[in-house]
Amino acid sequence: MARPRTDDKRARILQAAVKVFARKGYFAARVSDIAKKAGVADGTIYLYFKGKEDLLVSLFDEVMSVHVEEVRAALPGIPDTEGKLLAVAEAHLRTLGENRDLAVVFQVELRQSTKFMERFTASWLQDYFAMLTEIISTGQARGEVRPELPVKVVTKAFFGALDEMVTSWILGGKGYDLAQLAGPVVDLFLRGAGQEKGLPALRVAR
Repeated sequence: MARPRTDDKRARILQAAVKVFARKGYFAARVSDIAKKAGVADGTIYLYFKGKEDLLVSLFDEVMSVHVEEVRAALPGIPDTEGKLLAVAEAHLRTLGENRDLAVVFQVELRQSTKFMERFTASWLQDYFAMLTEIISTGQARGEVRPELPVKVVTKAFFGALDEMVTSWILGGKGYDLAQLAGPVVDLFLRGAGQEKGLPALRVAR
């Protein structure tokens, strides 16, 4: 029988895995390292997870599934496409911006294996893209997003913009609030970088 997500020891193991993977790298990390960080015996890990790979998969399935569920719950109360995209962007950047270790594992360790990427694409990432596709398709129908653009291209471009913001934040090593970039990203995405003649330039606080 699957153990509930609320199991305290299981949660400690997942939190420990994030820290160990971020500091040692997924391939160099050992189950014993994670057990030590979590304050449990090595064998306890296997009561909850099949091994190191299952730990990584479970970590992202659970963290990002909760993220998608929370954003989906908020969307019906937001009337326009810009607001919906802003809600997605803020949640995405805040989730990773509040936990640098998680961001490092997500942006660096996860990308080192095609097998891992294939598994995530078939799980929570598929749900994430479905949510974005729904927002963008509705926006096209309302005339808020250019209708001639392929939905798949727009969806992946938006996700890619958020993804790059997180990667730059990690590599830059600066302590700015990542979630504050959500507004400029959505504005740039919907309106482009060009300036209409006679209109003032958009000023972003630095």
